[in-house]
Amino acid sequence: MPMNGEKSLIAQRFRGFLPVVIDVETGGFNCHTDGILEIGATLLRMDDAGNLEPDETLSYNIEPFEGANLETAALEFTGIDPHNPDRQAQKEVTVMGELMKKVRQQVKAHDCTRAVLVGHNAHFDLGFVLAAIERSGIKRNPFHPFSVMDTASLAGLAYGHTVLARACQLADIPFDSNEAHSAAYDAEKTAELFCQIVNRWQDMGGWRWD
Repeated sequence: MPMNGEKSLIAQRFRGFLPVVIDVETGGFNCHTDGILEIGATLLRMDDAGNLEPDETLSYNIEPFEGANLETAALEFTGIDPHNPDRQAQKEVTVMGELMKKVRQQVKAHDCTRAVLVGHNAHFDLGFVLAAIERSGIKRNPFHPFSVMDTASLAGLAYGHTVLARACQLADIPFDSNEAHSAAYDAEKTAELFCQIVNRWQDMGGWRWD
């Protein structure tokens, strides 16, 4: 924790933003009409040497909101049966309220001003998160409304590939294709990839602490 008014290392590194890795599994591509079925959020921390690493992962199964569109092709792609009672899905308003509260707590704990979403093709995830926040009537949205950190772009720069599974392979991060398209798993792998790129950039001299 920061002392004597000094900002935490993670706040210094990302100009007061707290990176939070998010992955959503959905019933389609339109964030305003298609339902969120799963959301995974991996929180990050920084050690005393300034190395970024994954921390806790939060995972939720979500009931599609009333009137939500669910595309057959999307359900076949993810393998999610939104009506399976074994999912123990919660209402979207409940999940978003709990998750946003946790993110706000992390922003405060790390002495940051707000969160910034990290994702693989991050604007897709951000669109669904913002739409769900609006539907849920949440007034204190901790996320920046348009800035993101996109690991598809970063992986294209660092490893020459933008597909998550292939980028992880090139980065020597184990990736099980049978687990892919689970929001929690994809969030964790995206977090590992993001941390590795950030840390390698620092090791190569691309970032220097004051």
